[in-house]
Amino acid sequence: MNKFLKEFKDRGYFYQCTSEDELSKLLDKEKIHGYIGFDCTAESLHVGSLLQIMCLRLMQKHGHRPIVLIGGGTTRIGDPSGKDKTRKILTEDEIEKNIKNIEKILKNYLDNDDPKTKPIFVNNYSWLKGLNYISFLRDIGKHFTINKMLTFESVKTRLDREQSLSYMEFNYMILQAYDFLELNKKKNCSLQIGGSDQWGNIVNGTELIKRHSNKQAYGLTTPLITLASGAKMGKTETGAVWLDKKLLSPYEYWQFWRNIDDRDVIKFLKMFTDLNTDEINKIKDNDINQLKIKLANETTSMLHGKDEALSAEKTAKKTFEENSLGENLPTVEIKLNNENSMNIIDLVIITKIENSKSEVRRLIKGKGLRINNEIIHDEKFLIQKKLFINNFIKLSIGKKKHVKIKLS
Repeated sequence: MNKFLKEFKDRGYFYQCTSEDELSKLLDKEKIHGYIGFDCTAESLHVGSLLQIMCLRLMQKHGHRPIVLIGGGTTRIGDPSGKDKTRKILTEDEIEKNIKNIEKILKNYLDNDDPKTKPIFVNNYSWLKGLNYISFLRDIGKHFTINKMLTFESVKTRLDREQSLSYMEFNYMILQAYDFLELNKKKNCSLQIGGSDQWGNIVNGTELIKRHSNKQAYGLTTPLITLASGAKMGKTETGAVWLDKKLLSPYEYWQFWRNIDDRDVIKFLKMFTDLNTDEINKIKDNDINQLKIKLANETTSMLHGKDEALSAEKTAKKTFEENSLGENLPTVEIKLNNENSMNIIDLVIITKIENSKSEVRRLIKGKGLRINNEIIHDEKFLIQKKLFINNFIKLSIGKKKHVKIKLS
């Protein structure tokens, strides 16, 4: 088996492939261009996109050149895959802002120096914006049948649930196939990688290239990643795990990986770090907490740099082992003076550690809430200015969630 495909499988990235044997032979014979698409529906990617980013890194490692397609055009339509309803349509300015920020994030992960493997960034709006509708229907639309399009999971699921699917969204799979055709013609791109929910869209692309240009192209998909708890990768009780430090601090990002379920640690060391799989297999029986710290340091270094990772580890050690205020803890500012006060439940809601007042009451009843390391027993407890030391107090939920509260 080709070395790239072997490592792709060893790390747990592999789900499906079109013509795997042929792709393996091609990868043995030459260095190729392969692409992954990212729609820009938010100002940042979150860890739910991280597996695709790791695939781009793996391509570079094996000498292949990744193409990063930013969906400036398809974002204006909305991918129905895995969605129960139509996405909110963004303004032109919102989309352009998101594109710039997502490119910046991706460049943190990719090698931008080697001219042979340096990523090629493209925006599909550059070719989609000028499409002539009649010509597109005649030249591209003729290769698609409604019968087959109705069988794809992204469409079938919505229709089975009797949830509306707009004609605009229905066109998404044709536009994605057209993206692959354009990249095949303009950039000699012969491979598309995507999540398992993109299988139908990717197959459409390989078949369109075959019919339109009589060329062979390939598709490769990755599995849907869920946490051991069953939650979707990228989401937590308190929101998305963003890859932008403006939305999630390096410390909070480090903590996400440090607090991963024991059952996920070895799997995620293989998926989300550059550690050699043989090395991971050798250390897999080591102390689980040390492995979690290793995972947190490796993933945080990759995104935010080694200094931020070590700083986060240091802060965590101070916070947990020395019961001190770590300098990099997330901080929330509130206004208080000598005359007024704030109820403890309202304070927790402001920090967004918890979103439900009933959940905060449950925590207090279970002795899971602390101020400056002192357990709070009364849900009517008032936060007053005299509690603050050097303008700060520390709010803790359990052993793992901590926030600094600062007087503004």
